[in-house]
Amino acid sequence: MNMEFKNIRYRTEEGVASITLDRPPANALSTAMIEEIRSAVELASSDGSGALIITGAGQFFAAGADVKEMAQIRAGDIENVVRQGQETFQRIAECPLPTIAAVNGMAIGGGNELAMSCDFRVAADSARFGQPEVTLGLIPAYGGTQRMARLIGVSRAKELILTGNMISAQEALRIGLVNRVVPGGEEMRAARDIARTILQRAPLAVKASKSAIDRGAALPLREGLDREREAFMRVAGSEDLREGIEAFVGKRQPKFRGK
Repeated sequence: MNMEFKNIRYRTEEGVASITLDRPPANALSTAMIEEIRSAVELASSDGSGALIITGAGQFFAAGADVKEMAQIRAGDIENVVRQGQETFQRIAECPLPTIAAVNGMAIGGGNELAMSCDFRVAADSARFGQPEVTLGLIPAYGGTQRMARLIGVSRAKELILTGNMISAQEALRIGLVNRVVPGGEEMRAARDIARTILQRAPLAVKASKSAIDRGAALPLREGLDREREAFMRVAGSEDLREGIEAFVGKRQPKFRGK
């Protein structure tokens, strides 16, 4: 399936949806582009796809917010622009599908925040990451101050955000900002491999597992265990569970139907 957008490309292939940021030269996140990303995420959530990959065209994953556009926005409208970015990236975080950022190049500012809103991050070995907002007199405002601290810890998040320094893909892997580093040009293949592996699993169980993790991560352990139990009970009576058990006993590959 293909759909026309002005700033991104959207397609589905073998049950995997992909959003490619395509706004030369640096895939700067204009308000129009952010709105298109949100629309594409909603489309992926409803068109039967089983996973979603977000990547960039060219040498940039995304260069952050469009600073030139921001400079022209009236002061009274700035909060709405920030809210738009936060809500779009939160929509990615709450997407029922597993989401994978295939970071092909520079992920700067809002670009890094976009990558962090996904469930996984696969990076080309030449990719670089950073939150340089303080060098412009700004702060990360599309979720960066919150998601980075949760991903890599408060102290490391403060170091990256307060210095505005860039880091390599290898350093991002070391501190837990990305899940995998692959040779340049292999990031989409690696992301698709993860997506295809997930597509082979029971859809209801994948969805319930993601929900339990996301809903419980910020809760005390006992409350998180409650969310886990609730998620378990949603799949306990499923046809997929019976199929999984029968396939295991019969030593064959299961054929899950998402029921």
